[in-house]
Amino acid sequence: MNTIEQFHKIKEASRKMPLLSAQKIDKILLKLSKAIVDSSSKILEANQKDLDRMSTYDPKYDRLLLNRERIIGIAGDVENVAGLDSPLGRTLSTKRLENGLLIEKISVALGIVGVIYEARPNVTIDVFALCLKSGNACVLKGGSDAMFSNQALVKIIKNTLEEEKVDPEIIQLLSPEREAAVELMNAQGFVDVLIPRGSQNLINSVRENSKIPVIETGAGIVHTYFDKDGELEKGKNIIYNAKTRRVSVCNALDCLIVHSDRLTDLPKLVNQLKDKNVEIYADQESFDILKGSYTDQLLHQAGEDSYGTEYLSHKMSIKTVTDFESALNHIYKYSSKHSEAIISENKETIKAFYSMVDAAAIYSNTSTAFTDGAQFGLGAEIGISTQKLHARGPMALEELCSYKWIITGDGQTRI
Repeated sequence: MNTIEQFHKIKEASRKMPLLSAQKIDKILLKLSKAIVDSSSKILEANQKDLDRMSTYDPKYDRLLLNRERIIGIAGDVENVAGLDSPLGRTLSTKRLENGLLIEKISVALGIVGVIYEARPNVTIDVFALCLKSGNACVLKGGSDAMFSNQALVKIIKNTLEEEKVDPEIIQLLSPEREAAVELMNAQGFVDVLIPRGSQNLINSVRENSKIPVIETGAGIVHTYFDKDGELEKGKNIIYNAKTRRVSVCNALDCLIVHSDRLTDLPKLVNQLKDKNVEIYADQESFDILKGSYTDQLLHQAGEDSYGTEYLSHKMSIKTVTDFESALNHIYKYSSKHSEAIISENKETIKAFYSMVDAAAIYSNTSTAFTDGAQFGLGAEIGISTQKLHARGPMALEELCSYKWIITGDGQTRI
């Protein structure tokens, strides 16, 4: 089946989705959650085929990797989505005009959602679960790196839909070839919105070339600022978690900004990172402080390209600043407006940080690892938007909905 045929099939199949009840949708999702766990061995077998084609040193390797624990986590997210309230058919506003007309604003599905993504097989399940729950059909264009994993997961989804007598054509997995991405970006009349998930290059390419409305899920260039009033033990644990919990994800720490008054505490702040072989690219002030206490092979002097970089690996940079304003300026210059954090016990400084930093998620005294749809209580996420129109931050059910106006009359005519 070629791509155009897939577009026609999903467009036809999506017409019947408004007939699916919330109870039916939840039944499908719960059944899918169980099927994912039951099919773990097949999923892992397919995933291993993908892993065998990728170097273990590739930053994308960890994103591609599935294991029993991660599969259970993916299935759990599907179950969580099933447990959420349906976002469809909600009355967003209502008013009665003087002429008697009743005007209601009702939430509805976007329609057909296209997603282009790289080596993240969990995205395949997350997107389908969120789209089904919000009444949307979905067209998936995964990367060639995860081809076998994605095919195995979509087969499980389609089998579940068939068992529940729902048209399996409401999900389409396109060829992993680049040509399919081009066709998807030009699928006017078939796809209502396109969401890219991946590297900044991928996102830029989709934004610049798509003829379909795009919701950007931007790269995460993430900073944490350790203020002069930061608490040492708290900061040490937060920095370690933000950097090492999972280095390949977009909410992982890329740059630690430290107030010069606290440079003497820097060795204690980052000492734990040695255990995970984290390479540090430090400016001159922080380099001088760390030299002799941090592992020589892991400590480097920073260059200009050390900042504004999404590392997605066991690497990070350090920038020393002399005051709060300088920290804000550094973030302003290099932020991708994804997730930014401050560690401070000064409530006024935290309040100013919240006000002055422009990002989708802003933290104080906690790890940026929480920028995640499931962690925010959204069940799962279809991406983390760094733009401001329609959606911002972790996107889930509400962001996959639009609305329509329902006008009820009783013979009124307009003069």
